[in-house]
Amino acid sequence: MAAFSHHRLVSAALPISAELEQLLRAANPWWEGKPGRVLPALKRWLFDEVVRGLERGLAPVIALRGPRQVGKTTLQEQVIAHLVSVGVNPRRIFRVQFDQLLPLQRLELPVLTLARWFEQNILGATLNESAHRGEPAYLFFDEVQNLRDWAPQVKALVDHASVRVMLTGSSALRIEQGRDSLAGRVTTLEMGTLLLREIAALRGFGDLRPALEKANGWGELTRRDFWRNLRDLGLRQREVRDQAFAAFSERGGYPFAHANADAPWEEIASQLNETIVRRVIQHDLRLGERGRKRDKHLLEALFRLSARYAGQAPESAVFVNELRTVLQANVGWQRVLAYLRFLNDTLLIRLVPPLELRLKRRKGAPKICLSDHSLRASWLQEVVPLAPDALKRLSHLSDLAEHLAESVAGYFLGTLPNLNLAWFPKRALEPEVDFVISVGEYCIPLEVKYRQRVDGYHDTIGLRAFLEKTAYNAPFGLLVTLDDAVQIDDQRIVALPLSSLLLLR
Repeated sequence: MAAFSHHRLVSAALPISAELEQLLRAANPWWEGKPGRVLPALKRWLFDEVVRGLERGLAPVIALRGPRQVGKTTLQEQVIAHLVSVGVNPRRIFRVQFDQLLPLQRLELPVLTLARWFEQNILGATLNESAHRGEPAYLFFDEVQNLRDWAPQVKALVDHASVRVMLTGSSALRIEQGRDSLAGRVTTLEMGTLLLREIAALRGFGDLRPALEKANGWGELTRRDFWRNLRDLGLRQREVRDQAFAAFSERGGYPFAHANADAPWEEIASQLNETIVRRVIQHDLRLGERGRKRDKHLLEALFRLSARYAGQAPESAVFVNELRTVLQANVGWQRVLAYLRFLNDTLLIRLVPPLELRLKRRKGAPKICLSDHSLRASWLQEVVPLAPDALKRLSHLSDLAEHLAESVAGYFLGTLPNLNLAWFPKRALEPEVDFVISVGEYCIPLEVKYRQRVDGYHDTIGLRAFLEKTAYNAPFGLLVTLDDAVQIDDQRIVALPLSSLLLLR
């Protein structure tokens, strides 16, 4: 990546156009004592952590990543409203939304140029002068990954100025690359769709308490009693938990789906397709490196297959043969795999790799987990319920529901920091295990058996085989089920329903 010297930082003071200045002032109405847009009352679970990080965090930059439409922009605006409400001078706050301001594309160094413009025209001092007065400036950059070389510019900014920066992005790859460039200067957070407790709060069902109150308590996951306590926590909160899970089953976890609970599903589905799936395919992924356009039809067909095989790890031949049939074209596996990784980078899907132990990679395709099962329902126009009562009425969908439950569990677990998630493909003498959670030196196998009746022996063969291999260092196993009724005699296995697993945080 390009290096940005102090000279380039200082010289990034080229005047901006009158059009861009007008847009920036309109996007920061608090400078004139005017309110921003009306914001939802519900604050996502990361709100407090972002505020703490900006006020006294060890790193000057907070990077928040997540799929489109999960509330990253709203959270930014809520943080700004909070800062103003606690007495921060509004002219110390600067926000730029990089996916909406076309005039920015004409700037060579947009981050640095805008920072200099802010100093000279709004702050009335340099960033360092303001910081020395005990009044640090707050810079908020939304969808920053759309800028080329954004990370070196942010690095140059925080290396030469005392400033607090919060940036958001909906590309895992670009934000991760930025984190590499900003090593030691950035705290990275990930926000997915609504947690079960957030759905309960938004819909007015009541309060749900999570098992982990603090974001840094992931070492608890290595204790079997922690998971037993999580199961008991779900039981104690069963009434509200089940209401929230039924709403999640029906509409998924995107905030607008629950903020508009009275809207028909057809309208929600259309919105999901237009603002998330098509936006990603037609905007975020169409333009590749050096301006090369990617194949829109291949992306659409591949997302459709990803939705169909959610919670599964289809072999390469499945993808290749089906795509060749649909597109009437010769599509190779390497190209398919590259496009799958593009979808993974947008955080719409998560590719869970085969387990790797002692640097030995297992043979097997990645397992596909969707960011939210509502995307499958909207894109394929096929609603598959996850709530036990709804699924009982539509028992012919049980197999699909089990795959979707595995997808939900996989994506949810994949968002947890400081752990690795993989799956264990079947080997000659060892059965498949749906997921393996690695925390430090421990491996915790997890099986999803989402069905009306669970056989305590046959449905735990994979878990028991994994537990009995001392080389895997597995202290216990987890069985994720449809409801609370499952009891397993083997004390090494903790059974809990998917609805309680989602109360982890």
